[in-house]
Parts: sequence; structure tokens; C-alpha cells
Amino acid sequence: MKIKTQLTALFAMIALFLASCTKPAEAPKAMDMDKLKVDIQTMEDAFAAAEKAKDADGVVAYYSDDAVSYGRNSEPLSGKAAIKQRIAERLAKDTTGNTNVYKVIDLFAEGNMAVEIGSWSELNSAGEEISKGHYMSYFQNRDGKYLCVRDMNVGSQPEKKDSM
Repeated sequence: MKIKTQLTALFAMIALFLASCTKPAEAPKAMDMDKLKVDIQTMEDAFAAAEKAKDADGVVAYYSDDAVSYGRNSEPLSGKAAIKQRIAERLAKDTTGNTNVYKVIDLFAEGNMAVEIGSWSELNSAGEEISKGHYMSYFQNRDGKYLCVRDMNVGSQPEKKDSM
């Protein structure tokens, strides 16, 4: 009986010792939302600059390899390669000289993810807005870099109907 009591006391001391050696869980660091907003806006500006330069590789640098993009009036595109193909086709056909501007409106983030709500404007060569809309992008931080994993955009103007 004495050995059983001694073993129980020994195991209790070992358990207390091991418990005292573990680090308490650290509270997650607060995100610097102002910095993140600047970083995401920088990504949006690079996206627009790559579109203007007709650089499909520059545009798709925004996306993860497994991204899905939900565009206006089209089926969703799955994967960076499919997104790049559609962008390259669109850029090759574009002779308008129009440019796009993207603006972060709201940003929500926690852990390794961020959701951006933004607005877009299409400007003609004179800098006049000819169409506009909104978008939502879901980002994940992968290896220290935010990449767009899902995005969706809509136009804010009613579609023009043909008059008869």
C-alpha cells in the first residue's frame, strides 16, 4: 500500500512539473487593419496597372492557384490558369483604351483570411467614368502573402435595353 501511495504522489509531481513547463497559450496578435488595407489596395492598384499594360501574368499574380472567379455574365472560372486565359483573351480583344480603378471600401480580417468589399470604375481615355460596380474578394495568407482565393463582381448600372 505504501508503494502505491508513493507512486501516486510521484506521478502527481511529474504531472505538475510537466504542466509548469508548458507555455501558456498566447493571445493572437491584433491585426494592423490599416496596414492590411494599404496592402490590399496596393494589390488592387497592381491589378489595374497590369490590366492597363495588357499583362495577363501581372493580373493573375493577384490569385491563388486554386482560385475561383465569379464574373459578370459568365460561368465561374476555376483555377489560376483558366482565369489567366480569360483575362488574356479579354486584354487581347480590348482596343478601347479604357482603364479600371479599384478601391477598397471595407475590409474584414481574422487569422489568415481577409474579405474585401470594393468598388470598381471603368474610365474612358478622357478619364470619364463609363461604368461602375462592386466586388468582393476573399483572401488567404499563404506563406506570408495574401492571395485572392475567391472573387465576385457586379455592375451597379442597369443594363441598357435595345429600343425597338
